[in-house]
Amino acid sequence: MSAETLIERDPEQAGRPEVDGATAAAILLMLLSEEDAGEIVKTLDPASVRRIGESMFKVSSADEATVEAALDLFVERCRSVSSLAVGVEPRVRSVLTHALGNVRADNILTQIAPRSSAATLERLRWMEVETIATILRREHAQVGALVIAVLTPETAAKALAEFDGSVQADLLARAARLTKVRREAIEDLEIALADYAQGGTTSPGLKLGGTSEAAQIVNRMRKADGQKLIDSIKQSDETLGSAIEREMLVFDDLAALDGKSLGAVLRAIDGPVLSLALRGASPALLEQMLGCMSTRAAQTIRDEMAESQPVKRAEVEEAQRSILLTARKLADAGEIQMGGGEDDYV
Repeated sequence: MSAETLIERDPEQAGRPEVDGATAAAILLMLLSEEDAGEIVKTLDPASVRRIGESMFKVSSADEATVEAALDLFVERCRSVSSLAVGVEPRVRSVLTHALGNVRADNILTQIAPRSSAATLERLRWMEVETIATILRREHAQVGALVIAVLTPETAAKALAEFDGSVQADLLARAARLTKVRREAIEDLEIALADYAQGGTTSPGLKLGGTSEAAQIVNRMRKADGQKLIDSIKQSDETLGSAIEREMLVFDDLAALDGKSLGAVLRAIDGPVLSLALRGASPALLEQMLGCMSTRAAQTIRDEMAESQPVKRAEVEEAQRSILLTARKLADAGEIQMGGGEDDYV
């Protein structure tokens, strides 16, 4: 129970329905004017826009109690938030323009307004794949790698599909090597987008890319194309290619297997390795895997897990990787069906 739950509620609020954040946001937007609601929506990422948009349809018939609950939630969350940061740039621009005129105000703002790289990079997520591909063709490969790292895995996979194998491999490998991106690289991308924030203070680099992001991109590609891409990267950098490959599956992905396939994987694993790996499994996956075993075998695993001493997380992860490797080998041999590409489903 949270501390908030312990706070005694107003008797008038006690019977009001619970609302989640998306529902409350949708109700608030419906209560605002179209102009004000539009200004708020502009600040959201694509996923949030979709989620709140869906909620706006659902709350069109909300009763009075639900609306009041949404307003209560809004007020509660706003109590600890300063209103000074809301609409600060338009406010400063308005004040300076009134005092100095448009030209001088613009000149001052160019020097004092903070740079907003995150907002600039976020624009990429809204672009069409064809536009993104054009940017990738025109810019240096390292700028292209930054673009790939910023995109959602689904969009990045579609953008990479516009190029041949060697270009795909180069861009994905560069994206996988990214960790903390230099300010200069971000500025190059801002210039490429032709809509970057003006002047301002120096801000630190951003953490983007990495082998995990690269693996998610490959997972969104057709299986055959993804494997060709990994093989191409391995030819130039075996270590990097293998690192991406290891990240392409996580232990919880086994939950997508049907009972027959999951049973085949479990039969190929030694008991001690399985009990060790399951220590890091989600409750749902644990029950799913034990459900594919005999009652006696499942109880043995439970007993081993209960009686064993604490182990290092690295040991659990190594056991899980061993099981994933076994599953991949069985899939490659055609003995089980696994996900991992868009063409696995018809």
